[in-house]
Formats: sequence, C-alpha cells, structure tokens
Amino acid sequence: MPEMTIGSDTRLPFMKMHGLGNDFVVVDARDGTWDITPAMAEGIAHRQMGIGFDQLTVITKGDEDAHLTFYNADGSTSAACGNATRCIARHLLDESGKTHLRLTTDRGLLLAEDAGNGLTSVNMGEPQLDWQDIPLAEDVDALELPIEGAPTATGMGNPHCTFFVDNAEVIPLAEFGARYEHHPLYPERTNVQVAHVVAPDHLRMRVWERGVGITLASGSSSCATAVAAARRGLTGRKVQIDLDGGTLWIDWRKDGVWMTGPTMHVADGHFTRQFLESLSK
Repeated sequence: MPEMTIGSDTRLPFMKMHGLGNDFVVVDARDGTWDITPAMAEGIAHRQMGIGFDQLTVITKGDEDAHLTFYNADGSTSAACGNATRCIARHLLDESGKTHLRLTTDRGLLLAEDAGNGLTSVNMGEPQLDWQDIPLAEDVDALELPIEGAPTATGMGNPHCTFFVDNAEVIPLAEFGARYEHHPLYPERTNVQVAHVVAPDHLRMRVWERGVGITLASGSSSCATAVAAARRGLTGRKVQIDLDGGTLWIDWRKDGVWMTGPTMHVADGHFTRQFLESLSK
C-alpha cells in the first residue's frame, strides 16, 4: 500500500456509527482518494488520542454496490464484521433509495436488505464448520473442542470459540477472553463468546473480540453462537440473542446466516492534517 501523502489542506472525512454499542469509524474511499494503513487504523482506534472504535471500515468501489475492508483496533484486519456491515448497509440503503444491496468483503458476497421498522438485515453467508476452514491448528472435533468447557469452534469469515455456561453474566470476561483468544488451537487467534440458554429460541451472550477486547455486541459472534447452539441441540436455528448493548435476531437459513438489528449513525467529522501527520511518523 503506498505511503499517504499529506497536503497542507488534507483532512480525512469519517462517519461514526454503532450497532448496539459495537462502535465503528467508517471511511468512505469510493472516490479513491485514501489508502488506510494498519498504523493509521491503530492510531485512530486510540480512545484518548484518536476517536476510538471496535472496528474501522473502509468503503471502496467494487464489482457490486460496494466493497468493505475491516480493521481491528490493533491494526490487524478481519474478513468479516457483521454489525459494521449492517451499519454501512443502512447508510448505503438510505443513500441510494434501494431496498436490497450486494456488498463484497474478504469473506465474499454479502446480501443486505431493509427489514422495516428501522431494522437492517445482512446475510453473513454459510458458516465454516470444518476445522481447516475455521481455521484450527489441527484436526479436532470442532463441535466440542478439547479445551476445558468443551467450547464450539465456528468460522464466519473470522474464527470463533463459543462457551456455553450456566450464567454468562458471572464469567470474568476480561481474563477469560484474553486467555482463549490466543489458544494454540487457533493459529489466527479467535473471538471468544460466553452464552447461556434462556429459552429454545433465546440466548444471552457476552463477547471478547480478538484484537479489540470486550465489546458491547458483535454480529459475527452472534451468528457463530447461534450456529453453535443449533448444532449442539440447545436451540432451534432462529434465535434472539441478548448482548450487553442490546438485541440481535439470528436466522440460520438454507442460504446462510441472516442477522437483523438496529443501527445508529452517530456523527460525521474530519481527521485533521496534524493528527494524520502524527500517524505517518
């Protein structure tokens, strides 16, 4: 990626959005002006010296309605981010007047649609269930991993490790999530979820995101947890998931895992030349 040249009048526009408190900085680069580097993403992510985010998303032109690239707060990239996809889909639906979108990511083609009542739905694609696709470091039973607590491994374009517990509220998530994010079975690290069953169509879940930490919500984690619960016979394939930041509805259909929920476009702004120069040093 070429080094960014910062002119005297350079300012980088951005949008701040969130899905249930899972917050994002979004850069619209469809005009081809900007190349975001990992160092820039990490600097923008700083909650005191930048703006702060759980993920940064860059919108570029693609073969479909748009292409999305996701950065974690540590500057690493992720092939998928469900809540960010949903937030940006809402923005693009409103901008275009369309009711359906086709978005591309490193995960592949994702379909999005207006679900009515201010809600937006995104098809996050088929889950990855084979150990090498998740990916895991070796051929083990992904449904019940050989880890204390027998969590389930699922891929949603990014790796997930879901623990089903008696009460997700009491798990010390900061310690628990950090421990398992770097488990040797996950060569690319993993997102970690703890969940308990409220009813056959209802889960309570909390999230530790790789490269980020504790988040109020996660769309891909919700999809992975719904898939894991259905595969283990704990719920059906259509569930309500209550997260720290609010509620998502997940429906594992024949054509993929659909996620539906609210979004919020908080503000528009510009990063200053002074700030951008500080990130290029």
